[in-house]
Amino acid sequence: MSTLPGKPWPLGATPVKGGVNFAVFSAHATRVSLCLFDSIEDAHERHEIDLSERTGNIWHGFVPGLDIGQLYGFRVDGPYEPERGHRFNRNKLLLDPYARDIARKPVWDPTILGYNPGHDDTTFFTADSARTAGLARVAPQHIACELEHGPEIPWEQTVIYETHVRGLTMTHPDVPEHLRGTYAGLATEPVIDYLKGLGVTSVQLLPVQTNLHEHHLDQQGKVNYWGYNTLGYFAPEPSYAAHPEAAAVEFRTMVDRLHAAGLEVIIDVVFNHTAEGGPMGPTLSFRGLDNLSYYLSREDNPRYLHNYTGTGNTLDVRQPVVMRLIADSLRYWAGTLGVDGFRFDLATVLARAGQRVDMDGPFFILLQQDPILRSRKLIAEPWDLGPEGYQLGTFQSPWREWNGRYRDDVRMFWTGESLSKSTFATRLSGSSDIFGLRRPSASINFITAHDGFTLNDLVTYEQKHNWANGEENRDGHEPNHSRNWGVEGPTDDPVIAARRRAVRRSLMGTLFLSQGVPMMLGGDELGRTQQGNNNAYCQDNEISWYDWESVDETLLAQVKQLIAFRKAHPILSQRRFLGAKGSATAHWWHPSGRPMQESDWKNPHDRVLGLQLISADKTDSLFMVINPIDHPVTSVLPPLPEAIKGSSWVIGEPFQDVSRFENGLLSLDGLSVSALIPA
Repeated sequence: MSTLPGKPWPLGATPVKGGVNFAVFSAHATRVSLCLFDSIEDAHERHEIDLSERTGNIWHGFVPGLDIGQLYGFRVDGPYEPERGHRFNRNKLLLDPYARDIARKPVWDPTILGYNPGHDDTTFFTADSARTAGLARVAPQHIACELEHGPEIPWEQTVIYETHVRGLTMTHPDVPEHLRGTYAGLATEPVIDYLKGLGVTSVQLLPVQTNLHEHHLDQQGKVNYWGYNTLGYFAPEPSYAAHPEAAAVEFRTMVDRLHAAGLEVIIDVVFNHTAEGGPMGPTLSFRGLDNLSYYLSREDNPRYLHNYTGTGNTLDVRQPVVMRLIADSLRYWAGTLGVDGFRFDLATVLARAGQRVDMDGPFFILLQQDPILRSRKLIAEPWDLGPEGYQLGTFQSPWREWNGRYRDDVRMFWTGESLSKSTFATRLSGSSDIFGLRRPSASINFITAHDGFTLNDLVTYEQKHNWANGEENRDGHEPNHSRNWGVEGPTDDPVIAARRRAVRRSLMGTLFLSQGVPMMLGGDELGRTQQGNNNAYCQDNEISWYDWESVDETLLAQVKQLIAFRKAHPILSQRRFLGAKGSATAHWWHPSGRPMQESDWKNPHDRVLGLQLISADKTDSLFMVINPIDHPVTSVLPPLPEAIKGSSWVIGEPFQDVSRFENGLLSLDGLSVSALIPA
């Protein structure tokens, strides 16, 4: 086929009038070839075309007569010298890193390896991978949308619901069976009505970029259900689409429908590693295009990669090509697919400068000046597995951060593992010890997330039970800071069951009474259990799916009321820390009816705590009492501010079932939290 020089930008496959322009990066290749296929069943390409034009490190060419739907891949020549970090092998068909539609995923087969299996990586493998490699499909550059912008909810009003596209709807009785587990299923009226009725503002989806199941899971007949193993950074995961050949359109339609309902869409993105794994992993895309440019190699021996992610490789964000890839991907998801924000998995990798961490690095500067991305919500998981990897509190505005210390400290307070009232009070107040130079909304507060126990399991199991994962229960996060209250697992004991219900309610109450941005794990409000599995990453089954037939209606009603209570009382979501100019003030209250003193804070035997919030204009107040012990207590109520002196305290609606109120005293049941407001 004839080719023209084409253009080096944009990268990827760009359909234009009369044909398709192809552009791909490789700094160290000696030759780049475009391979065209007729169908995903093809074992060999129909045409191989040299991209002989090179602008800088971009290889490019325009192929007349091609159109949207064309299947393609690349072959790249260059040195196979692992000791220098080069792993070129033209026998391996490679996916376009900028593919917006992945028509066929790689198949786990020895042919996708760049080295001879059974030998070390010094032995070049000549077997061709065309029949087992992934195939990209030329996709449209633009997707029609109904709404150009999402609802743009301020951080102080944000309530995040973390969920999985499949898990949310796989057993939902009101979702048509053929749509369950899909983007289209999530966008159905029953699901959107449920989310709206719950009161959340933002749906945060586990990874939806195309992923690949790890080899060891494939051998066991399992999958990477969570999807934290990215194969393509632009293409929506096709298995989540009712119509995989139009996954991007279906995803955008889902976003539009959620936006129309006033809901934001945040997606989890994995820019810390790729599905190619360590040096002995497959050659699928980046490794064969330019291993030395894409991955963070060890300085003393480029044969090996830094493994700051626990997956075998780490993307090298210092490299302009990687920085550009991430930024272009984010712009595509934000601009074309309409996403409102991103949660960055192991986000410290983005600050990596080799073994050091630079929180003022070029990638952060890039995001701050980008006209599209600087207006999107950016959430960091502020750690990785490398040196200096734990960076909670060091990301700067506009970033928000998953507050792992909030999770652990709140759990330990309610299980009795920690007796520190002051630590709990700091978390309840927005974690100023961590985010004091910023705002309370810098803290994404959570008690449970996809990684770990569900809320129900947190009060049911003290040990992880991950045997179904096939790793002899060695996997999974510890410590869990959980408590079973006397029996490991489900029980019919009414006393234990009542304690578990009380702690679940109090954990949720704490979450929605805290300053900062609350994030709840989807399904917790239903009483969902994973049977003690705290690492259900490979469980695409009833362990992970929501059980819509066994909903805990009482808990669900309580969570709805808690979210509504938070929304109705802005004093719980202040823009500045309590006590700052223009913000509410905090008065800590001893149950005997006096302000807390230093000796009270240090007394481990006196664990009950009260907090009165008074608005900056003194016209609103709220009083909460926290009782983490297992028997009832009585607290004397504080006076109301002068501006609302004529009012009286009344119990907030979500807390009616755990409190008794009379004669200026609040009697609070054991293991419970309550809140009062002026009548």
